[in-house]
Amino acid sequence: MNQLLNHHISNRKITTLVENKTTYNADYAELNIYETHKYAEKISLTFDFPVIASMLTGKKVMHLENMASFDFFPGESVVMPTNKEIVIDFPVATLKNPTQCLALGIDSTKIDEVVDKFNNHVAIERENNNWKLSNNASHLINNTDVNHLVERLVYTFTKNTSSKDVLLDLMIQELIVRLLQTKAKAFLLNDTDGVFNDTRIGYVIKYIKQNLTNKDITVDLLAKKACMSASHFHKKFKNTLGVSPIDYINSEKIKFSKKLIKETKNLRISEIAYKSGFNNTSYFNRQFKKMELMTPQQFKASVSK
Repeated sequence: MNQLLNHHISNRKITTLVENKTTYNADYAELNIYETHKYAEKISLTFDFPVIASMLTGKKVMHLENMASFDFFPGESVVMPTNKEIVIDFPVATLKNPTQCLALGIDSTKIDEVVDKFNNHVAIERENNNWKLSNNASHLINNTDVNHLVERLVYTFTKNTSSKDVLLDLMIQELIVRLLQTKAKAFLLNDTDGVFNDTRIGYVIKYIKQNLTNKDITVDLLAKKACMSASHFHKKFKNTLGVSPIDYINSEKIKFSKKLIKETKNLRISEIAYKSGFNNTSYFNRQFKKMELMTPQQFKASVSK
């Protein structure tokens, strides 16, 4: 990301040391890059359009309505609805190491257009599939698809090319779909009322959670549980949750492995991998680094401090 910001840094002007803003415009969106160069507390921001904010460098402490305060790091994003106040602390910002964050605002008409397409093409059996972006903030941690899109958007926004607006339009549509899929995933995975217990995808999610450390879970097995062909199940699962069945299973196993690392300091990494349902330590290490942007050993060292 630092390389992507080089063009921005060489052209932007600094007028304030706290939340210095540079704006890049497109047909249906606006990219704001904020930079803070000194310690600050209780800085308030409100946007009159839906925003996805992504951390680039440094650390913020976020205070949002209906959410406990949380640390905000690079690789994480927050989706903010219209006219919701964000109060921010900057505990580590300095002149040499500024805290940098971007806020991508998307025109509500573009969101409505993409939501309509999404609702027409993706259905959860026996449910009214009327998705919309949430009216509450959402904190996304290490969502690989969203992070890759954010990087591509930054690069395209800050470069003046003849195809800029066309490319941005396509990427923004994809980003909205990714966020809708994140909401779909949240509904399925946090379904405390059992709304999806009788649906096939919901049943499979429940089965995965109850058998997470089972090393014999395969797509074929899950497809049989869902009473679908393997190819249809794979497509339905990915359309609904935004990730493949294997990627979802691996992400849940990595979450479980992090819990083990935090709670059982004396276990070796190979033991953590096995207890988390991985047959191969090397594969576990690769998946962990892919999802957490650090190795299991580095994560273990970080929680030991």
